[in-house]
Amino acid sequence: MKILVTGSNGLLGQKIIQGYKHKEGIELIATARGENRMIDKAGYSFESMDITQADEVMDLIKRIKPDAVIHAAAMTNVDACETDKENCKKVNVDAVEYLVRACEKVDAHLIHVSTDFIFNGMSGPYDENGIPDPLSYYGWSKLEAEKIVMNAKCRWTILRTVLVIGVTEGMSRSNIVLWVRDSLRRGERIRVVNDQWRTPTLAEDLAQGCMLAAIKEKEGVYNISGEEVMSILDIAYRVADHFDLDKDLIDEVSSETLNQPAKRPPRTGFIITKAKEELGYEPHSFSESISIIDSQSH
Repeated sequence: MKILVTGSNGLLGQKIIQGYKHKEGIELIATARGENRMIDKAGYSFESMDITQADEVMDLIKRIKPDAVIHAAAMTNVDACETDKENCKKVNVDAVEYLVRACEKVDAHLIHVSTDFIFNGMSGPYDENGIPDPLSYYGWSKLEAEKIVMNAKCRWTILRTVLVIGVTEGMSRSNIVLWVRDSLRRGERIRVVNDQWRTPTLAEDLAQGCMLAAIKEKEGVYNISGEEVMSILDIAYRVADHFDLDKDLIDEVSSETLNQPAKRPPRTGFIITKAKEELGYEPHSFSESISIIDSQSH
């Protein structure tokens, strides 16, 4: 089975490639804009592809003829999406249109990663039938992408996820676990919101969900996240406890006080029963997730 992965330099992309490159019967093609930033370059092939260039996407996918395309690339900085809507639309919406067209041409199964931010957060945790109502431009862009995928004439799967955590080589973006750990290690005071709830997701677990959907050729919408609904504040305290750091440096604040450009949904999180039953998806607990991140950070 030939699987092409977009965004292979990102956290999720790297976890998919490094985690499944030795799997029997799987040929992985990593793609990203520019050059391959992964340290380990064995066991898979790499092709440079800018997903915002329609011709590049069509040409490469027609040449490779993958059985499945896992679309792990996206603009995920919620505030940057709010302040740079043009770029957000190019990456999160237009690029999906190009990928769909290319997948239709070669009859590839498109596995698209989406987000809990398509919801308003008034009634989480959500199952797959939740009614989308995004509060931010990022959420809007990801919902638009879902609509494009759902109308595709190729096989498709949408995997929605929540607050991805993890560590890998040469990361361009941090995440809640690393930010709390590194800030507290430096003795910095941090402000953490007490009015947002999520089901944090280990990057390896999301990679597992992507590969299960590809290998089992499952179609439709699946929630792929952790199981534990936790407040962002609770996440920060748990990280501080694990790394034996000073919790007194954590200042509890409400979302309003942060004055972020993009509005966040208060309570999301996912019910993952469908993914467990139909895909055989098994996420790590939050404690296990922090331990894994700890073990990979040395």
